[in-house]
Amino acid sequence: MNYAQLLFPDFSLILCGYLVCRYTALNRTVWEQVETLVYYLFFPVLLFHSIVKSPLDLGSASSLIGAGWAMGLTGIALAYAIPHLPWLKRYIPTRDHAASAQVAFRFNSFIGLALADRLAGPQGLLLIAVLIGVCVPLFNVGAVWPMARHAQRGFLRELVRNPLIIGTASGLIANLLGFTLPIWLEPTVSRIGAASLALGLMAAGAGMQFGALTRAKTLAVAVLSIKHFFLPLMALGFSHLFRLDPVQTTVLLAFSALPTASSCYVLAARMGYDGAYVAGLVTLSTLLGMLSLPFALGVLRSL
Repeated sequence: MNYAQLLFPDFSLILCGYLVCRYTALNRTVWEQVETLVYYLFFPVLLFHSIVKSPLDLGSASSLIGAGWAMGLTGIALAYAIPHLPWLKRYIPTRDHAASAQVAFRFNSFIGLALADRLAGPQGLLLIAVLIGVCVPLFNVGAVWPMARHAQRGFLRELVRNPLIIGTASGLIANLLGFTLPIWLEPTVSRIGAASLALGLMAAGAGMQFGALTRAKTLAVAVLSIKHFFLPLMALGFSHLFRLDPVQTTVLLAFSALPTASSCYVLAARMGYDGAYVAGLVTLSTLLGMLSLPFALGVLRSL
């Protein structure tokens, strides 16, 4: 499989957003409004639809769910520990860490869905839908907590008001209750979801400033190392610990090596943090995904 070809559309959209914002009349004033639209409407609709349209069989996938949660919690713990490590803490700006810790464990679900379908067909698509459904709430809580804490904003208040968590939680509840979208509404919701992906990636590019990464290079290396090296290793370990079958192992390894979520930038910017720095990390993560996916699926899967 050509992983570079799979990731190229996402990276090219980020690049388009960067070029449009820098070299046309569609400057930051325009893209700030786009960010608001994507964050408060398009992304929640996409998350709700992604979860509702795939029936969740939590019983048969309990081992995969356990392995996914264990991997996610370990990744969150590693990301949180970065500023407390004796040999690193003096190089880690606390405010930048609060905004970028999420990069170390969140994932691009759109790439994940496309990849799982190619790797394992309908079964792979269903399994990664289960992982997305149960991990998005956990990872969003992990993303919001350090930012809310550092900004001295009410954590529960931020969670309750977070549209990404609202979209995910309502999707899970609707799925477990057997709710399905009316057929006549499906095309509209699908198009909103497609628009959210394109606009979210372009918004990340529009806010991008590569120069911002130079002032916290150690932090960038730390969070991206967790995301693209340590998480795949942990996924392999937990796949053995939870005795996953070959298809489940493949899906978990792919899940662990995905680039970080494009909405990391949107979340950081909307909570008042340096979105340009986080956007740079998202871009680097997308590039590194071209290495971590072959590493996880080609090297680790054979062990």
